[in-house]
Amino acid sequence: MAVTTLLIGCGRLGGAILSGWRRSGAVEMRSLGILTPSDKPIVRAAVADGAAMNPQDLSAVSRVVLAVKPAKWREATEGLLTGLPTEAVIVSVMAAVPISALAHGFAARPVARVMPTTAVSAALGVATCYAKDPEALQAAHALFDPIATTMDVDSDSLIDVATALSGSGAAYAYAFVRDLAQAGARRGLTADQALTLARLTVVGALARVEEGTDPTALIAEVASPGGTTEAGLKVLEPDLEALLDRTVEAALERARVLSG
Repeated sequence: MAVTTLLIGCGRLGGAILSGWRRSGAVEMRSLGILTPSDKPIVRAAVADGAAMNPQDLSAVSRVVLAVKPAKWREATEGLLTGLPTEAVIVSVMAAVPISALAHGFAARPVARVMPTTAVSAALGVATCYAKDPEALQAAHALFDPIATTMDVDSDSLIDVATALSGSGAAYAYAFVRDLAQAGARRGLTADQALTLARLTVVGALARVEEGTDPTALIAEVASPGGTTEAGLKVLEPDLEALLDRTVEAALERARVLSG
């Protein structure tokens, strides 16, 4: 079967996308080509399902997902244009590289930018999308709707904001769970007990947010006046908003630096 979807790069994010496609069936493995220098387990699994590793014939490719490091994308795609159809749509999941640079590098082919979370590996991600070209946006949704909740934004620059908040945000959440658990362990719980309590507390809390209730109202449900939760919030809340604001700004500033 001809390669119609091409995945360039299979690092952490590219591998997560590939895992999500295999899980959801969003991309048929027999129609997928993977350009990567490394033979990783997820690549081997995809090849066993029919995907082509480092295919030479790209004449039928209609969609390209660019999942390499931002500093490496020109090197990774060098020599690709001669074999790639002029109507192929480019979908970039790289941070920081603007559509203008991608459109120039890919000889004015339609381009979309998508910033997914790594939870796309379990078809539970969230992905922010932007494209000037309707065809490119449609291709992005076809690739990511089955593995993520997708959200469109109105400008290229907002993809960078989404990167700082959402693309990086899972690590912030993991850090919160880790540090909350460590606070319990320092006060007598075993490390396993503390991590289980912290992990499942956050999982349950997020399930309530998923119901659609406003987070401020949920805080009020837990924090009784004069109680233990209120005492803890008096320590946490004065600094948390400013800390997260600085966190997102630092990630966004790094995206600006990477974009050149």
